[in-house]
Amino acid sequence: MTALRKTDYAAADDLALLRGYAARDPDAVRLVTERHNQRLFRAAWSVLRNRSEAEDAVQAAYMRAFAGAGSFEGRSTLATWLTRIAINEALGRLRANKRRRAALDGERVAVLDEYRDKLMRGSNSTPAPDAALALRELRGLLERAVAALPEAFRTVFVLREIEGMSVEEVASALGVPPGTVKTRDLRARRRLREALAPAVGDALSGAFPFAGADCAAMTERVVRALCTP
Repeated sequence: MTALRKTDYAAADDLALLRGYAARDPDAVRLVTERHNQRLFRAAWSVLRNRSEAEDAVQAAYMRAFAGAGSFEGRSTLATWLTRIAINEALGRLRANKRRRAALDGERVAVLDEYRDKLMRGSNSTPAPDAALALRELRGLLERAVAALPEAFRTVFVLREIEGMSVEEVASALGVPPGTVKTRDLRARRRLREALAPAVGDALSGAFPFAGADCAAMTERVVRALCTP
């Protein structure tokens, strides 16, 4: 008996790869998800701002792509097509979340006092280690940028933007006209934007990661959903 030759999906074009995906070929499903998990996750996260919901949206997007594979005509790239599906899925979930929140508004009024009490007592929860690390790194980045400002600008910025003092209070504290405070604060913020832009750009290039174990887990979930009899 002649063995069936397996399709080399890595060298296939988008249409051929999607045909294999629609046919539930595990090799095609794995390749599609491994190639696009990161982009779809970031797209969904940008809408939902919640990691768990974004992962759910991505998996749902893969299911929608499977169901609608016949509508793909190759006018855009497969990556663009999948990204659009993921964004639409995320937007749909966002709208549904807003509707649920609106429906609960009446109930929320009844627990505002309890919620306020909890805030006043403080929370016992602690941020996840990766979130705490990211916060420390961001604070360090900001501190270094503020420290590099000229002294006159730095003092105004710290008093206005960090301490929350009014223009009049800062002017009084420094013995300068309010107009000078406004000008220095504006120039300080402008310099900070310019100073932070390259660092923030570098940081964002690796932000919202969805690789490694997360990417592999998503791939396995999609393979199980599409390829298990």
